[in-house]
Amino acid sequence: MANVEYRKCWALLHKLHLISLLVVFAQSLSISSSDVIHHGRKLSALVPSSPLVLQYHKGPLLTGPAAINVYILWYGRFSPSQKAIVSDFVSSLGATTPTQPSVSSWWATTQRYTDSAKQSVSRLVKIGGQASDALYSLGKNLKRSHVTLLVKGALAKRLFPSDARGIYIVLTADDVYVERFCMNSCGFHDSVRLSKSERVLFGWVGNSGVQCPGQCAWPYATPLYGPPAAPLIPPNGDVGVDGMIINIATILAGTATNPFNSGYYQGSALAPQEAVTACSGIFGKGAYPGYPGELLTDKKSKAKYNAYGINNREFLLPAIWEPSQLACRTPLS
Repeated sequence: MANVEYRKCWALLHKLHLISLLVVFAQSLSISSSDVIHHGRKLSALVPSSPLVLQYHKGPLLTGPAAINVYILWYGRFSPSQKAIVSDFVSSLGATTPTQPSVSSWWATTQRYTDSAKQSVSRLVKIGGQASDALYSLGKNLKRSHVTLLVKGALAKRLFPSDARGIYIVLTADDVYVERFCMNSCGFHDSVRLSKSERVLFGWVGNSGVQCPGQCAWPYATPLYGPPAAPLIPPNGDVGVDGMIINIATILAGTATNPFNSGYYQGSALAPQEAVTACSGIFGKGAYPGYPGELLTDKKSKAKYNAYGINNREFLLPAIWEPSQLACRTPLS
């Protein structure tokens, strides 16, 4: 099984952001008072930043024109409304939504990722199937290896077809603990061989609403570390599931652009910074540690979001690295 893991630790990110803020503050102390008066709002210029670059490692991507099929395995108890939120999000990725900014326009950024043959990541994403394991067949305390077993079991039972272009994503309920969940991970993606000629892609995302919303559902929960700030109101009324949307988006983009750990990423192959994880904590213009950036506000609920989906849905999507601009791009940018 290839080791292609998405790690997301809000605690570590906030610690690193705080360190960077202290560095900037320390440098600002050496400036004369007149400099502070004239340049107090341009402290970022004191720390030159080099362009963010995710290198292409010459491996395959999930390119088009065929659609990327997403197969959802619900592990544990999810309400019909929770399932509808996630299903509408995945369906929105490949849908044509007239209202902008849209989920599909966010996904369109992945089409700027090309392989060695100059083929782009597919613009089409659709739900290939759904299945439920509401009785917790492997219990409520899972190892990473159990996620693999769930995927292989679903395929063996023919709940889903074997699809080399598919992404099988296991979603665990809020009362299920998965190894490393809330410690250094909100989700991951990987691949597994079914036979010498068959290899499939899969991922996992957990509902952190009960266990660690401050780590995996920020900014809809108070962060465990960093500057204290009031949590935002989630657009679909569910902190855990609205947080899952952020992480599902992260997993799908990472899988499409780095399916076998030989696509686009920065840093070590053992802990790669991928299309979205390289832009962690950014959701809108002007984002900085503890502040997600400028977002849209629902007039009725006052919920914060940055993208429209099907069925009048509103979602908050993370920034994604844009290859042509060498920068993180949000739906609002």
